[in-house]
Amino acid sequence: MHLIRATLPLLIAPLLMAATNSPAERRATPPASIESAANPDAAPIPVDALYTSRRVSGPAWSPDGREIVFTTDITGRPNLWKVPAGGGWPIQLSVSNEREEGAAWSPDGKWIVYESDRGGNEMGDLFALPADGGAAVQLTKTPDIAESGPRWSPDGTQLLIGYKEKAASVADVAVFHWATRKTRVIAHEETKNHRWVPVAWAPDGKSVYANRINAGFTESEIYRIDVAGGKSEKLSPSKGASLDLASDVSPDGNTLLLTSSARKGINNVALLDVASRKITWVTDTGWEATAGGFSRDGKSFTYVVNTDGRSEAYVADSGTLQARRLAFSSGMVVPGGSPSPFSPDGKHLLVDFQNAQHPDDLWVYDLADDKARQLTYSAVAALKPERIPEAQLVHYKSFDGQMISAYLWMPYNLKRDGSNPAIVLPHGGPTGQTKDYFNGLAAALASRGYICIAPNVRGSTGYGMAFEKANYKDFGGGDLKDAVYAARFMVDTGYADAKKIGITGGSYGGYMTLMAIGRTPDVWAAGVAQYGIIDWLAMLEHSDPLLREYEISKLGDPVKDRKVYIDASPITYIKQARAPLLVLQGDNDIRVPKSETEQVVRSMNGPGQVVAAHYYPDEGHGFLKRENRVDALERTLAWFDRYLKLRVADLSQGSGAEAKPGMKLSAHYTGWLYDPAAKDKHGKQFDSSRERKPLDFTLGDPRMIRGWTLGVAGMRVGGRREIVIPAELGYGARGAGGGEIPPNTALVFDIELLSVNPPDSPAAPAQ
Repeated sequence: MHLIRATLPLLIAPLLMAATNSPAERRATPPASIESAANPDAAPIPVDALYTSRRVSGPAWSPDGREIVFTTDITGRPNLWKVPAGGGWPIQLSVSNEREEGAAWSPDGKWIVYESDRGGNEMGDLFALPADGGAAVQLTKTPDIAESGPRWSPDGTQLLIGYKEKAASVADVAVFHWATRKTRVIAHEETKNHRWVPVAWAPDGKSVYANRINAGFTESEIYRIDVAGGKSEKLSPSKGASLDLASDVSPDGNTLLLTSSARKGINNVALLDVASRKITWVTDTGWEATAGGFSRDGKSFTYVVNTDGRSEAYVADSGTLQARRLAFSSGMVVPGGSPSPFSPDGKHLLVDFQNAQHPDDLWVYDLADDKARQLTYSAVAALKPERIPEAQLVHYKSFDGQMISAYLWMPYNLKRDGSNPAIVLPHGGPTGQTKDYFNGLAAALASRGYICIAPNVRGSTGYGMAFEKANYKDFGGGDLKDAVYAARFMVDTGYADAKKIGITGGSYGGYMTLMAIGRTPDVWAAGVAQYGIIDWLAMLEHSDPLLREYEISKLGDPVKDRKVYIDASPITYIKQARAPLLVLQGDNDIRVPKSETEQVVRSMNGPGQVVAAHYYPDEGHGFLKRENRVDALERTLAWFDRYLKLRVADLSQGSGAEAKPGMKLSAHYTGWLYDPAAKDKHGKQFDSSRERKPLDFTLGDPRMIRGWTLGVAGMRVGGRREIVIPAELGYGARGAGGGEIPPNTALVFDIELLSVNPPDSPAAPAQ
C-alpha cells in the first residue's frame, strides 16, 4: 500500500516545528555508507511503461461533490477527464491534440472552463465543455494574448483570469464575462518587471484578491482589486521587502490565508485579518511551509511543509490553529483542487501523492476516519515499485563548505569496484528544487545501471531566501561547482568511475549541462542538454519578454553587467568541451528559443567535438506528447549507452568484459543500417543489402568495411545481438552507394559474436 493507515489523528501544536528544524541541522552523508542493494528481480524499466503510465494534475470537485474533473495524459495527450468521487472508471471529456489544464466547474455544475495552448506555445485560450459531455466551445481566440487560471465568480457570471500579451514583459489581471464573451483588464501593471497573479474572488463578487510579484520571485505583495472600477488596495502586512503570497480567502471574506517570508527569510504560513491587517502566524519552521486552501465553511485550512524536498500535508483548525498531518508515507503529499481541496460538504480532501517509486495519483482523504482511498491509477502493470530504485536523500559539502542536499538513485546489484557509469541531473529554474517526485528519467537510467544524483545547488528554492539568492550574478559559478561536487560524491561511494560521468537536464538544467562540459571539461564523459541556454545576451533578444525581466533580475543590467552575462554563458567556454553532446529542443519554445540550440550546434565544430541535435516541431518548453517524451528518453539512453557504457558482452557465455583500446573482436555480421534519422544528401535513408560476412574489430582503430571508414570508439552488445558502434565520421565521407554520411553516425550491425581477445593477443580466426 502507498499509505500508512492511522487510527488517530496526529495533533500538531500551533507554530509547527518540522522534525528536522532547519537546513542548518543537516549533516554530511558519508559516501561509504551508500549501498547498492541486492535485488534478483531488478531489470531495465521499459521506456514505454514509464511514459504509458499517466500523469494527473489540476483536479476540481463538482459543485455537488459527486464528480472530479482533472487533467491526465491517458491517451498520450493531457486532456480533461472526470471520475466519480466514490471511485470508478474515468470518462474522457475532451479529445484534443493539445494540452488542456486548469479546469474550473461553474457554480451551477453545467460547464467546465479550462485553458489550452497550441503546440506548447504557452499562449493559452479559454474553452468550455458541457459537464455532461459535448463539443468544446472556444471562448477566446487571441493568438497574441495568453488567458490562464480561470476562476468563476460566486454568481457564475464572470471568470477571474490571468492575462498576458505576447509582447509584454508583465502579466495583468482580467475578468471574462460569460454572457458577452468579453474580457476586461482590471489590474494593469505599469512597471516592466512585475506580474499579477489572480488568487480568488471575494465572497460578495465585488472584488478579487491577487498577488503582485517581482520578476525574480523574491518579493511580492497582496492586493484587493475592485472589479467594477479597478481600484487596488495593498493588504500585505510586511513592512520590508519579503515574499507575501495569498492563496485563498475565507468564505466570510474576513481572513486571507497566505505564505510569507517576512520572518527570518523562510516561507511560513499565516492568517491575515483583512480589516485590521493583523497577521497571525500558523507555522514557525526553518523549512519552507506553503499555504493551501480553506474548507467551504471556513473552519479548516490546509498547508504543506517542504522538508528537504519531501512534503507533508496538514489540516489546521482555523480557530485553535491546531493541525494534524495527513497519514501518507514519505514522498510528495499535496492537497489540491479548484476552488478548494475540500469537498463541498467538508468531509473529504483531494490529495496528489507520489514518490520516486510511485507516479502521481489522486487520492480522496476521509477527514473523519483519517484514511485515504486511491482515486486514479497511473502506473501500468510493468512499472513495479520494487524494481525502481528509491530516491535517497543525501548531503555533502561543496567547495566552500556550503551544505548541499541531493537525491541519489543507486541501481541494484552493483559492485563497489569503481567501474560504474554515473549521471548528474541538475534541475531547471534556477529557482527550482528537485523533490521526491516520480522521476521517469532517473528511473530509466538507474534501472539500467547508472548511478544518478540530482543536487539542489545554490540558487534552489526550499532552503530559504539567502540560499535562493546565493547564485545572484554567478550563474555557472558556485552552482556548477556544487554539481561537480555531486559527481565527486558518487565517485567517493566507491561505485562510480570518474571517467564515466555524464550530465543531463532541461531548461536551466540544460544550461548547466552546457556550462559543465565547457567550463569543467575534464569532469564529464557525455552530456544531453534539453532546451538549454548557451548565450544569455542572445536570450535577451529572443526569449519571452517576461522571461527577459527574470533574467535581468538574476544577472543584472545587461549593459553595466555585460561581463557577468559573458562569464555566465556557455558559449564562452564551449570550444573547450570534449564530452559528446546531444541537444533536444522544441520548435515552439518561448522560454529558451530554438535559436539557442541551433547556436550550440554551430559552436561545437572544433577538432574532436561531437554534437547531435533533434528538434520537435509540435513542442514548446518541455515535451508533453507521449511519442516525443518516449523518443527523447530513448535518444538520451542510447547516447549515454554509447559513450558511458564501454562493455562487450559475450552472448554465448552471458558474461561481460570491460572494453579497452586495442581489444580485438571477431564476429559474423549481417548487413547494417544507419540510425533511421540519418539520410543521404538526396533524402534517402541509408540501408544495405543483407549478407553474412566475417568481420574483425579492433577498438580504437579505423576499419574499412565496404567503403565505410569507421573510427570505432566503443561497442555495446545487447540481447538482440546488435552492436552499436559510434562512427567518428567527418563530413564528406562516402559509402558504397556514394551518399554522404552525416558525422558521428551510429552504425547498427546484426551480429553473432564469436570471440573476445584481450589487447595484444592475436585475433580469433573468422569462421
